[in-house]
Amino acid sequence: MQGVLQRTVVAPTGRHSASVIFLHGSGDTGQGIRAWIKQILNQDLSFQHIKVIYPTAPARPYTPMRGSLSTVWFDRYKISNDCPEHTETIDSMCQDLTSLIDDEVKNGIRKNRILLGGFSMGGGMAMHLVYRYHQDVAGVFALSSFLNKNSAVYQALTKNERELPELFQCHGIVDELVLHSWGEETNGMLKLLGVQTAFLSIPNLYHELNKSELEKLQAWILKKLPKKPKDE
Repeated sequence: MQGVLQRTVVAPTGRHSASVIFLHGSGDTGQGIRAWIKQILNQDLSFQHIKVIYPTAPARPYTPMRGSLSTVWFDRYKISNDCPEHTETIDSMCQDLTSLIDDEVKNGIRKNRILLGGFSMGGGMAMHLVYRYHQDVAGVFALSSFLNKNSAVYQALTKNERELPELFQCHGIVDELVLHSWGEETNGMLKLLGVQTAFLSIPNLYHELNKSELEKLQAWILKKLPKKPKDE
């Protein structure tokens, strides 16, 4: 089912020359994660030349919640890295999110000026979207995220010969929902498959975001999407 995703947007303060698509975690919304980030930073994650787009996942039955409706990017058989992926829901959401990328391209933003990423499930979704379908974007970020063992992402990259978008990954060492070791294993596999990666382990951080992590993300975004001379 391909649909138009609801979204909330933080507009650039100057000329728009790049875009970030930031995907929320399971059960959240675009507005919800924007508000959470604003609370942590005491301001929006905003830039002079970069538009930040927070889409909202459509509500769907979510197996880990016994089939209750939840705003999730895809279904899971369970919250574990050691089970098959729910490829049907992942693949259909990749189509829906591709339309968001296409919208930015229609607005004159080149794909190598677009970054995708997210928190938790949002980061997992972004890795599927970028490494399987959009290897020409500027990069991908994944905060407290993981890929399942034998992920379709790994399978896609074994056949790859092109230069891949860089991955920026952060994970709380004491995360009890998505284990730090799952994130570390994901990073190691992607590195083996030719992805240039950064992996930051954050002490005393559970399954959440914090200020130093978001500030490091902000710096990485600016490194990957620098301002152009005409952006003033």
